[in-house]
Amino acid sequence: MNYLSPSILAADFSKLDAEISAATDAGANWIHLDVMDGAFVPNISFGIPVIKSLRKVTDALFDVHLMINEPIRYIEAFADAGADLITIHYEACEDVVATVDAIHALGKKAGVAISPDTDVAVVKELIPQCEMILIMSVYPGFGGQKYIEATYEKIEAVRGMMIEASKPNMYLEVDGGIDSNNIDKVKDAGANVFVAGSSVFRGDIGANVRELYAIIG
Repeated sequence: MNYLSPSILAADFSKLDAEISAATDAGANWIHLDVMDGAFVPNISFGIPVIKSLRKVTDALFDVHLMINEPIRYIEAFADAGADLITIHYEACEDVVATVDAIHALGKKAGVAISPDTDVAVVKELIPQCEMILIMSVYPGFGGQKYIEATYEKIEAVRGMMIEASKPNMYLEVDGGIDSNNIDKVKDAGANVFVAGSSVFRGDIGANVRELYAIIG
């Protein structure tokens, strides 16, 4: 099954609950929450209070993407705020497996993300440890960037690793620059979770979600 995970980083924060409702009413049952610390990435977004507030207005799966250094320090707080799936960056952790274990200890699903310059081979040993691999198709830290074409090969490589590890149905998420012009190619390469920000929240949110879902099935 394929999932669209709209990134609220591109939403209008003055009416965030309404925009999330428009996306979920149209069929999006995941919401992507980008948390940035201004250290691991050169930007600051939002944190635990926003996630806790949004948890009150939707039952959608909260796909929380932590772009922060040593996220193990805050795993419990994000779990308590309502995260369902917590993704940490390979590059931001001294001990990735210990961080994944901390997520699991709180009863949450765990994902591991890799940035564009990270060798895709690093995820091979992590596939048995987690529920999702996230491949960044832009450099983390800012929305609205152009999709990096070399990502297709990385998606194919990770999908092959998953099949080899007998986990072909685990989540393989791609984040950055995804829209109606390339989401079919991202799917064909092997992804089954698609983060979309601007292509969902700019214009008619419901129509945008339905268009993207019509492509990925």
